[in-house]
Amino acid sequence: MKQAYFTSKTILEQSKAFLEQVPRKKKIDFSERRPALLVLDMQQYFLDPESHAYVPSAPAILPNVLSLVKAFKEKGLPVIYTQHINRSEDAGMMAVWWYHLLTPGHPLVGISGEFDLEGAEVLVKSQYDAFYKTDLEARLAAADVTDVVISGVVAHLCCETTARAAFMRGLQVWFCVDGTASYEAEFHLGTLRNLGHGFAVPVLSGEVISAL
Repeated sequence: MKQAYFTSKTILEQSKAFLEQVPRKKKIDFSERRPALLVLDMQQYFLDPESHAYVPSAPAILPNVLSLVKAFKEKGLPVIYTQHINRSEDAGMMAVWWYHLLTPGHPLVGISGEFDLEGAEVLVKSQYDAFYKTDLEARLAAADVTDVVISGVVAHLCCETTARAAFMRGLQVWFCVDGTASYEAEFHLGTLRNLGHGFAVPVLSGEVISAL
C-alpha cells in the first residue's frame, strides 16, 4: 500500500531514523573528486496525485532535489536528468511487469516544471538502469566524473538499479536518503540497507551540499 512516509514536516526526522538502521562505511568527501548529480525520473507521471504511478512521498523530496541541483550548478558540476520513456520495441520486461507503460505521448511524461531544463542534460532511458543502452557512462567519463549522487524516484527501482550499475562502472556512489522516494517506507529502507552494505553510501542532501 502506498504511503506518504515523507512529508515536508517529517522528511528530515524520518531520513535520520532510516540512517540509524543503515551502515555508512565512509564520510562524504569531494575534496579531490568530481561528483555529478543524477536526477532520476522526476516526471509528472510520478509527481501528479491523479496518476496511478504517483509516489506520495515524492513532493516532499522535491525541495531537496532542487537544492542539490542549485548547489551543483553553482559549482559548475554536472547535473543529468533522466526521463523514462517506453516504446513497444524497447519495453522488454517492463511491458510484462507494468501494464501501463510511460509512452512518448503520455500526458504526464514530462519532467516536473519545477526544474529549469533550459540547456540541461536530459537522458532518455527505457529501463530501470540509466546506464542500459544509453550514453550515460560516456557522458560521465567525458566530464571526468568520479562520483555520482543519486536522487529522484523510484528509490527501490530506478534509483537502486542505477546506483548498482554506477558502482559496477567504478564510480563512487552517494545515495541521497532525503532526495529519493519510494512507495512504502519498507521499500526505501530495504534499498538503503542493501546499497549501504556494499554499493553506495547513504547520505542526506545537506551533507552533499556541505561537501561541495
